[in-house]
Amino acid sequence: MRPVRADRLLSLLLLLQNRGLMTAPELAAELEVSVRTVYRDIEALGASGVPVRAERGPEGGYRLMEGYRTRLTGLTDAEAGSLFLAGLPGPARDLGLGAVLASAQLKVEAALPGELADQARRVRERFHLDAPAWFRDADPVPHLERISGAVWERRVLRARYRRWRGEVHREVCPLGLVLKGGIWYLVALAENPENIVRTYRVSRFQAVEETGDLFTRPAGFALAAYWAESSRRMEAALRQGTARLRLSPRGQKLLPMQFGAAGVRALRGAGPPDGGGWVEVELSVESEAVATGDLLRLGTEAEVLGPPGLRQAVAGAVAVLAERYAAGR
Repeated sequence: MRPVRADRLLSLLLLLQNRGLMTAPELAAELEVSVRTVYRDIEALGASGVPVRAERGPEGGYRLMEGYRTRLTGLTDAEAGSLFLAGLPGPARDLGLGAVLASAQLKVEAALPGELADQARRVRERFHLDAPAWFRDADPVPHLERISGAVWERRVLRARYRRWRGEVHREVCPLGLVLKGGIWYLVALAENPENIVRTYRVSRFQAVEETGDLFTRPAGFALAAYWAESSRRMEAALRQGTARLRLSPRGQKLLPMQFGAAGVRALRGAGPPDGGGWVEVELSVESEAVATGDLLRLGTEAEVLGPPGLRQAVAGAVAVLAERYAAGR
């Protein structure tokens, strides 16, 4: 008989224990193996003394003998760590932890008392978290798994990174990974005289290799606290001004969709509607160039009242568009 991985056999056993009757194709899909491999694994379980019963017919499949349960559910270090990604199968897969997470969840489910296990299954059936944003493909992150390993093992990385103004080569001490809106970011200590903690978009790493050196994490560094403060600073830096707008009733519905929380805040402070239902609001915006493009997305449902420079920039862009479309190519 060909050798069978012990962890896969345990996953097969726990699947049958937790879910009852399952067909070979269902088991193959869960374990990400072929149906033929499932048949071999079932044989191996039986040979090791596990009472697996085969039920024939259209409604048949495999199940454990009634009353049989195993308590062989100890979590490995990797499985215990992967539980923090429960509910995020896609990101877990990106990190190379998909199979580990599935095994850990099976073990936890097997160890729960019957009532709690049923409740956990109901939650899984009724709630699902999909991290990436709509209408945007996920970033390609070919180096994510290696970066993740370096984060875990405190290994210094030598990297080639693409910035807006060209590529840079540097050594970094990877402190943590953050998944924001479906995009992976690396928080790392740059190897330079300033020893500044910086944020890098993982998809922009062109090459990554380990130097062979280990680093010591800064005392007191907290990833969640760093990210919250960094996000606050970034938003403050981006929101450079305030635009005064006049919005139609439809424009008032579009504003939160186009500008998120900033749009919601603007509407809360809106003035009273005029006879046509239009209101005036003050909206936090980025630089004039970025704000011009953003506000044009509101189309004819908004009018920029101020500041004068922004109104002029939007009017200029509209004039160019009108001339271009009037040409009738």
